Amino acid sequence: MELHEISGFLSDTLDGALQEARAQSMRTRCDQYLFSVSLNPPETEKVDISVFEQAISRIEERMHLQDQPRVIVFHEKEGRRHAHCVWSRIDTKAMKAVNLPFYKNRLMEISREIHLEQGWKLPAGLIERGQSNPLNFTRAQWEHAKRLDGDPRLIKAALKECWVVSDSQKAFERALEQRGYTLAKGDRRGFVAVDWRGEVYSLSKWLDVKTRALKERLGDPAQLPTVTDTIAKTDKRLMERMRSFTAEIRQTSRARLEPLLEQK
Repeated sequence: MELHEISGFLSDTLDGALQEARAQSMRTRCDQYLFSVSLNPPETEKVDISVFEQAISRIEERMHLQDQPRVIVFHEKEGRRHAHCVWSRIDTKAMKAVNLPFYKNRLMEISREIHLEQGWKLPAGLIERGQSNPLNFTRAQWEHAKRLDGDPRLIKAALKECWVVSDSQKAFERALEQRGYTLAKGDRRGFVAVDWRGEVYSLSKWLDVKTRALKERLGDPAQLPTVTDTIAKTDKRLMERMRSFTAEIRQTSRARLEPLLEQK
């Protein structure tokens, strides 16, 4: 265990710094006067201290904790390093706690960004939030999905994840389908993935895999449906989904109007 940094406190010991934060909080109504974050990289990765420091700086910026006192501690076990950072939430000038709205969502975004920047394998929870199949959405999930913008890094990570976890054409097609993509034959007889919007992604480019390796696992692309046929099939499924949403909305509206019509 290593005490990496104490900043913004008068004390130069870990216990003294935390006691100092507690003393400051007693002049406010704040009970949760500390904000603590654990930074745990994937077990297979050896991460330089500078990566941890960059992540901590990013957290401070998003959470508006830039000027708050903090303590950083590193743990290393069997060659794997992880870190803990604790901030005092008490703004001593205003004598109130720094507000931390939606901090879980913001930490999730930062975690996703760092995984993509470092080229680490994304945990399922980080991918599925924006890369599940919209054709299986409920109406509420569909409305939420329309408000999200596609991130090219997330798309690439999702396609690579499908490739890594599959060992055959069938397995790859199943993995793609869960993310909202369909395996198809490109215009130049190459392998492509088509998303539910009709966007086409060349797998050799997005997966950074040579055509020969793709053929070894996926077989002959000539046996796959064309992009045009795939888009037409997806559009048909989307229309069916929209009709079911329309019927659901009408049924809900009728149910809400019935008491009013009865009263009238």
